[in-house]
Amino acid sequence: MLFATWVTALNILVFAALVAAVIYLFVLIMRALKKYIGSKEMREEKQAVKRTLGETLKAHRTRCQMTQEFEAEALGVSRQTVSKWENGKGYPDISLIQPLADVLGISVIELLQGEAVINTNRNFNMRNIKFYICPVCGNVIVSSGEAMISCCGITLMPAEAEEADEEHTASIEPVEDEYYVHVNHPMTKNHFISFIAAIGDSGYDIMKMYPEGTADCRFKRSGTRYICYYCNRDGLYKVPVKRRK
Repeated sequence: MLFATWVTALNILVFAALVAAVIYLFVLIMRALKKYIGSKEMREEKQAVKRTLGETLKAHRTRCQMTQEFEAEALGVSRQTVSKWENGKGYPDISLIQPLADVLGISVIELLQGEAVINTNRNFNMRNIKFYICPVCGNVIVSSGEAMISCCGITLMPAEAEEADEEHTASIEPVEDEYYVHVNHPMTKNHFISFIAAIGDSGYDIMKMYPEGTADCRFKRSGTRYICYYCNRDGLYKVPVKRRK
């Protein structure tokens, strides 16, 4: 009986010690967090974020050859408010983000990320076409050059086309005035060709593929320069069309 009482008391002491240790550790963490929030490093980090946004706003305003007064009048705020934004002493209200981006001639994503997209494809060369594929919904967005594109809350990067390998070969056969394209690839629910596209001198044609179907289609031969196709696992592939003399 005495032994059982002693064991119970020991267990209570151990439990109390563990609870006390957890509480003490929590107090130490909160003290450290509070100290970090008020530290010089944290203040500098916050200031760096403000400088980044401020410098972005000033750079775009300067690029547009726009004065602070003009920008302020367009947004319905004071010049001092614009100056505070650019000096990192304040942020634009959330309701002004879209109007601010419109005034500066950029997208909201460019404004918030601080990166401008400069499209060098001024002559609309179809050889510079870009495919943006959403990994969430599978949406395919086509652009004739660099662009800032988002889907399902994700900023999309253009797919980089690779040369076809042994696991992603394609045959392109002329049939009268068309090309018959077949991609030798599995078409299961989890691994399949999502689309096949024909890129020409003045445009493109894209065909959607579906799992458990066949990865083949036909395109008009006139003007077609190369074929692109997208594997949902391994990405985009590109095959030039060999013209017969």
